[in-house]
Amino acid sequence: MTESDLPEQLRIRREKRDSLLARGVEAYPVQVPRTSTLKDIRERFKDLATDTPSGKTESIAGRIIFKRDTGKLCFAMVREGDGTELQVMLSLDKVGETQLEAWKADVDIGDIVSVTGEVITSKRGELSILANSYVIASKSLRPLPNEHNPLNEETRVRMRYVDLIVRPEARETARVRPQVLKSLRSTFDKAGFIEVETPMLQVMHGGAAARPFKTFSNAYDMDLFLRIAPELFLKRCVVGGIEKVFEINRNFRNEGADSSHSPEFAMLEMYWAYADWQSMKELTRELVQNAAMAVFGSHKVMHHDGRESDLGGTWREVDFYGAISEKVGTEVTPQTKFEELKSIAHNIGLKVDPKWIHGKLAEEIFEFVYKDQLNQPTFVMGYPVDTSPLVREHRERKGIAEKWDLYIDGFELATGYSELIDPVIQRERLVEQAKLGAKGDLEAMQVDEDFLRAMEHGMPPMGGVGMGIDRLLMALTGLGIRETILFPLVKPEEH
Repeated sequence: MTESDLPEQLRIRREKRDSLLARGVEAYPVQVPRTSTLKDIRERFKDLATDTPSGKTESIAGRIIFKRDTGKLCFAMVREGDGTELQVMLSLDKVGETQLEAWKADVDIGDIVSVTGEVITSKRGELSILANSYVIASKSLRPLPNEHNPLNEETRVRMRYVDLIVRPEARETARVRPQVLKSLRSTFDKAGFIEVETPMLQVMHGGAAARPFKTFSNAYDMDLFLRIAPELFLKRCVVGGIEKVFEINRNFRNEGADSSHSPEFAMLEMYWAYADWQSMKELTRELVQNAAMAVFGSHKVMHHDGRESDLGGTWREVDFYGAISEKVGTEVTPQTKFEELKSIAHNIGLKVDPKWIHGKLAEEIFEFVYKDQLNQPTFVMGYPVDTSPLVREHRERKGIAEKWDLYIDGFELATGYSELIDPVIQRERLVEQAKLGAKGDLEAMQVDEDFLRAMEHGMPPMGGVGMGIDRLLMALTGLGIRETILFPLVKPEEH
């Protein structure tokens, strides 16, 4: 695109930049005066009476979000990154005609400026900087969206930097995540857990049923996989004697993207030696409730649309097969014949994928008939063992794994287990997974010999949990996953 092809607003702003440089004025200086933040100014001078000078000179910096030029007096509102705003005033008698006219001609909404002057309150009681000088810190070559031309959802996601400038909700959401992570780490620290980092690039993907991203290492001349889960490495830690271990990091799954799924996402996984699925249930509830308290000061969280969600107290529990049986009007168990499950699916209008095994079909039926019952925090207990290859079979109920899923607001937030620790059974399970993979199941696990070797050294009884961090943000804010991730993956724009 040539200069003459640019939209008028962009062309005019580039001409202003060129004009500044031609006059020897820096449009992008390496440093500008700044003695205080806007937040500090507002705090220090909050009690300054109306129409009063403070006698204190300060230099502040921020982005112009409003500008009004009159004959001898110009007003602007500047904003810092935390959202704090402060008025600046430029008068003819303070800055002189040359600077005042330059302000009118050179400075636009969106520019970042540094203003030096006395802290005062205006006749209307507005805390302000009465300028005696100013400099441009960064000339904006693109106009900001306004109330007449707001950002749509797609543009907000694609241009998050603009979203953060213009929308307070975006800035607040960005600040919620570190608060949540700090709370999670604090809860773990008090419980004696150790945080570790495990490989992102793996020779063999495992730890979940998911399709991996594949890449190639030139150095090792071999295929590698971006990890789908850290589970198998964290369990190696437990074998090595790190009895309480967790990791907060990225996972990558080459799957669909929608309101609750992203190909790249933040995950918390934790393992606790000598605990079981019941212990992990209580720890998970504590983690979520502490995070809510850290952000909102209460277990009652306020969603972005004004809806309140109560995460307090002891959470509801439902039995997986009991819930299915209740909804379809006939008893369903792990022993229910596959053909009968297919018949149930047909009757409720669920299309059956021929690759689904017995447990997978049961899980799909559950989602189909019961998902609308899972808005309040609910532990769904006792999933099929054939879809849980890394989980211990229930100590009393055949065909059921000691596994729960935690649902909040209708989506799955976390999964917890009593972990399988018998290396012989684990090998049998992984071999069965490999057979499914050979038949075309792209989500099936592989036989990881090194992991099995670690187990053969003796793995203590333990409980484990995986919880999506982005989904935890969804549960706390009511936002979709693309809004909780600062920079979600989007397709490049077509030019």
